[in-house]
Amino acid sequence: MSVQLGMPQPREETAPALPSVPASRPADAPAGLADRYGRRATDMRLSLTDKCNLRCTYCMPAEGLEWLAKQAVMSAEEIVRIVRIGVDRLGVRELRLTGGEPLVRHDLVDIITSLRRNHPELPISMTTNGVGLAKKAAALKAAGLTRINVSLDSLHEETFTQLTRRPFLDQVLAGVDAAWAAGLGPVKLNAVLMRGINDLEAPSLLAWALDRGYELRFIEQMPLDADHGWTRRNMITAAEIRQLLSSDFVLSPDPRARDGAPAERFEVRRREAGSGSGPLLGTVGIIASVTEPFCSDCRRTRITAEGKIMSCLFSREEFDLLGLLRSGAGDDDLAQRWQDAMWLKPKAHGMDHVGLDAPDFVQPDRSMSAIGG
Repeated sequence: MSVQLGMPQPREETAPALPSVPASRPADAPAGLADRYGRRATDMRLSLTDKCNLRCTYCMPAEGLEWLAKQAVMSAEEIVRIVRIGVDRLGVRELRLTGGEPLVRHDLVDIITSLRRNHPELPISMTTNGVGLAKKAAALKAAGLTRINVSLDSLHEETFTQLTRRPFLDQVLAGVDAAWAAGLGPVKLNAVLMRGINDLEAPSLLAWALDRGYELRFIEQMPLDADHGWTRRNMITAAEIRQLLSSDFVLSPDPRARDGAPAERFEVRRREAGSGSGPLLGTVGIIASVTEPFCSDCRRTRITAEGKIMSCLFSREEFDLLGLLRSGAGDDDLAQRWQDAMWLKPKAHGMDHVGLDAPDFVQPDRSMSAIGG
């Protein structure tokens, strides 16, 4: 089958300058990336690029998006400096590299090598679609990557191609296996269930992951698609996911503390005849950002590929860190800008309080690929 990649042309100009952060953070505010509601961000999500080589229906339009111009995206040196400020000055304790698709950056291994050199004990993970991972997994591990998350919505080639608009399932599966072999564990898999497309695959996908020792997390589809076609009515909810899995498995709450993690974990046992259940097989996670939000314990801060601070995945406000850096600002000024932006983090995204089709929820302008999950 012939597939035209149809890569969009890059944008000719950088995005317009964003407003400076209002000076509303009090002098006696808590240290680090604290907000007005007593939360402190220690988990940094940093996007390396807005580019991606898939066109997932819940993220991108079929024709793709206009990519940022190269000069608008953070360089390796700028990434390393921003991470250093976050870790050394602001209490960041965990780093996740995201995209777009981070594997498309030619200097990815060099970036990770520099980050590991500066922060020998920092957990550094990466979220990827897995295309091309088989060739790079060993090098990523050698550079200092701690573990990996791979997006995998279906084990069936036709369904995978329908969801991603690319026939790359074999590459993704090879990448998952290569990550495991390289020691990038625990290997976590992220699956978004789409009604009428792959929702009935949930039990078999979980069985496949458990058999191989991978940790599967189901994620509610979020209103971050570039086509703005999301509706709450069509979304597979966490409650529905648990019901789908109950045909084959018995789920019970994981006794370990959630500790700010987005996924609620469940211990998994095979359902047996009658009301019995078999031995513990492993765990599964469900990220219910829409219907069972965890905003009150959110510990994440996000930096987009062009160096904009987002205090929340659903923020409509962004604040420019990279522009300040390129103007010659010192580390103190950059740290202050970051703290001021996080102080304005909203209490919650509010989607759990709106109607079935979320008519009162205003979707962010950016799609997931342009934010970095």
